[in-house]
Amino acid sequence: MTAPDPGRGIGDGDGTQLPGRPGQAPDTFRILHVSTGNVCRSPITERLTRHFLADRLGGRAGGGLIVESAGTWGHEGAPMEAHAETVLGEFGADASGFTGRELLDEHVIRAGLVLTATRDHRAQVISMGHSAGLRTFTLKEFTRLVNAIDPATLPPLEDGLVERARALVRAAAALRGWLLAPTAEADEVYDPYGAPLTFFRSIGDEIHQALDPVVTALTGVPART
Repeated sequence: MTAPDPGRGIGDGDGTQLPGRPGQAPDTFRILHVSTGNVCRSPITERLTRHFLADRLGGRAGGGLIVESAGTWGHEGAPMEAHAETVLGEFGADASGFTGRELLDEHVIRAGLVLTATRDHRAQVISMGHSAGLRTFTLKEFTRLVNAIDPATLPPLEDGLVERARALVRAAAALRGWLLAPTAEADEVYDPYGAPLTFFRSIGDEIHQALDPVVTALTGVPART
């Protein structure tokens, strides 16, 4: 197993292919966060996910979970926005080494779960094909669905985080038509690009609140109070 890329994720695999899922190693599960430019929302979400996973797992490797991000109009090679870095630092998360990238087919193909900032991003990912519909959600949509899933119905942690993550996505997809958002806006994380630090902080808080139950469901470990 190769060492994780500090700019991309936790516990990267060796590239062994799963039947029908090119590029997806059988002992890994990729979580792909998608926004527009990949310099504000998705970098915050990527790095907070990694930070919260490490915190729940006691600093150990992510058990095969790999966290990445990209943008539908990604600023390829661009640094993260300075306010986004500040917000991550305030959460204690590592913002170093990040470079933006444009969303490519290969990113969608390899992802076991795609979490987007908005419904438009979700639609764009699904329109790329690759049977992405059942594993692509807005972040807040996925949180709402995860909150309705009984953790006892998921594989035990002894079976590994990869199996648990796959089961969580299947369960969320099965609930999607039954548990709708109260409003369309409820599933959106708005773009803070060009906004003051106070708005970036509010977006960071939204992302934090949405990620907390997801990471708890993935790891079986609640946030430390």
